[in-house]
Amino acid sequence: MQTADFLRFIFRSVMSARMRSALTALGIAIGIMAVTLLTAIGEGVRTYVTDTFSQFGTNIMNITPGHAVTGGMGGLLNTVRPLTLADADAISRLPEVRAIVPNVTGLARIGAGNRSRNAMVLSATPAALDVWKLSVATGSFLPADDLHAARAFAVLGSKLKQELFGNRTALGQWVRIGDSRYLVVGTLESKGQLLGFDLDDAAYIPVSRGLQLFNREGLMEIDIMFNPGLPSERVAKRVKAVMIDRHGREDFSIITQDEMLGTLDRILNVLTMSVAALGSISLLVGGVGILTIMTTAVRERVNEIGLLRAIGATERQVLLLFLGEAILLSLLGGMAGILMMALIVGTLSLAMPGLPLSPQPAYLLAALLVSALIGLVAGVAPARNAARLNPIESLRTE
Repeated sequence: MQTADFLRFIFRSVMSARMRSALTALGIAIGIMAVTLLTAIGEGVRTYVTDTFSQFGTNIMNITPGHAVTGGMGGLLNTVRPLTLADADAISRLPEVRAIVPNVTGLARIGAGNRSRNAMVLSATPAALDVWKLSVATGSFLPADDLHAARAFAVLGSKLKQELFGNRTALGQWVRIGDSRYLVVGTLESKGQLLGFDLDDAAYIPVSRGLQLFNREGLMEIDIMFNPGLPSERVAKRVKAVMIDRHGREDFSIITQDEMLGTLDRILNVLTMSVAALGSISLLVGGVGILTIMTTAVRERVNEIGLLRAIGATERQVLLLFLGEAILLSLLGGMAGILMMALIVGTLSLAMPGLPLSPQPAYLLAALLVSALIGLVAGVAPARNAARLNPIESLRTE
């Protein structure tokens, strides 16, 4: 049997029972669609989170109170000595450090005139403009005041400015944050969200004012920008030495941007693989469907198999014919699944533009290969049964 005849026979066998073939391929299509869609969502989330953190650069690290070994948040609550502005000042003197942002963050009631709302308040220093990659839209950022006794100035995010002042200018206006009044000296361009926090719906005030506003003795975090090109491990070691010298022990945690991105990447890769594994359950169901349909087809086509053997087809050729049918059905289902996924992704992108979706060509190719493999595995047993039928007995069967 020539290759062209072989392929023509397989194609005609599949097309002769279109309804059965379509239902069989549908099982694989749903499985492939589920796997590729879930991996697209997982990969989209991974890319979104990684890009969100990468926008601040890789020459960033932060210090938080409490050592990780002491139990994460437990260390934060039970640390003997909190992070202070003096700690930040000591770290800023290191030659490797380019800028430093001690900060305290929390929610507060912010009002102007007869408008007010609860919004996030980020208390920081003028260096936050560079370290956090902020851009001023109007006015200026926080001025370089005394770190311990800064004036009551505020900078508004783009969304908060719009909510409080609408189309009116906010520069030179007074806003109430908590129980104090702050003079607006600038507004920021849109920054977007960071892990669910809307940086545009926020007010930025001096860190000393933030400590008073939230009645805190210590800082929540110290962000450090070091000189580009320096190994983050080396800078972290220098910072650690300064902090231990001041605190007497390691009651703090230092996290570099490289470590954070690496950890996030590993976690999100595991998440992507996990959701893909869940979607693979439907592929298993599709494989069982192919096995069932091909077994039924062998029983229905005993005469046809006997005729093939009678005119000279070998057991191997009969085996390959039925395997070819199973693989073709799986591939058709795989391609249909990818088309279904593309349709869903396109619809979701139009309906929810902010939803992170990132279909990967490697996953699509892998999906087609997996669908072919499922057809191969599911078709082996029925194809072997067909090849082993006695040709004489097969021709006698009606």
